[in-house]
Amino acid sequence: MTRHPPERHVSPGLRMDRPALGDFLRRRRETLTPADVGLAAGRRRRTPGLRREEVAQLSAMSANYYERLEQARGPQPSVSVLSALARALRLTGDETGHLYTLAGHAPPRRPFPRSSAADPSLLTALQSLGPTTIGLITDDLGAVLAQNPLSALIHGSFAGRPGLDRNIVWRWFTDQAWRDSVAPPEEQEQTSQAYAADLRLAVGTRAADQASAQFIGRLRAASASFTELWERHEVGLLRPGPKIVLHARTRLELRCAVLPGQEPGQRLVLFRADPGGRTDRALAAIRPAGRPAPQWRSWG
Repeated sequence: MTRHPPERHVSPGLRMDRPALGDFLRRRRETLTPADVGLAAGRRRRTPGLRREEVAQLSAMSANYYERLEQARGPQPSVSVLSALARALRLTGDETGHLYTLAGHAPPRRPFPRSSAADPSLLTALQSLGPTTIGLITDDLGAVLAQNPLSALIHGSFAGRPGLDRNIVWRWFTDQAWRDSVAPPEEQEQTSQAYAADLRLAVGTRAADQASAQFIGRLRAASASFTELWERHEVGLLRPGPKIVLHARTRLELRCAVLPGQEPGQRLVLFRADPGGRTDRALAAIRPAGRPAPQWRSWG
């Protein structure tokens, strides 16, 4: 068995609660049966749930060390010990976070469940935009969940397309012709850096879940420029500010705003012109006279 030495470091602002930790471990142990964890029940089983020795065995620690934790006599367990205990006791995410807190450690980060449907509050805002405001709702990896008609005319249609075809960051790094059609050369490097830094933050927030790891792997394989930026390890959210966007070779001088939603990772990205200015008039004229306005659409 592996013996774990006492750990002297306590996370800032947190204190180990030995009695509560011991009580929590005991009660969780008593809710499990040997069958729950793949052990034979055996005979002469008087204690409810698992025995202490069985939890120790499943956690790869000495029975004495585990017994001392339950009896509120043990040292502060390390993060690796807590992780092993959480697996052995089949703890849920909430229970694991509670275990860490009782032991004086910050709870481990957990990826939030992501919805493929656009945030209702952001959809309401998107539907209320004026005719010369460009708007699209994306998740934190760049998938476009909804866009207004003007965004579809300026950026192209993304929402509702399958797989990576709906991802604006993927297209930015893998389709140079499209990138040149929507952004002047002097804007492209800054936008690329912003996308890479934003993705770094998203992957960290998601605790490198399967979806983000797979997306980054495919993007690195497809784009040398993205790989170079990714390896800089710059981190930062997309920020509002002035933006030059191209449409049919017309330079549109816009102000960008990024509004977070209630769904984890989702945001509404807006591009607006100064009212009454040249760009505002250009946006109003993008849809040819007499042509019906595209129907506003949202896809889950």
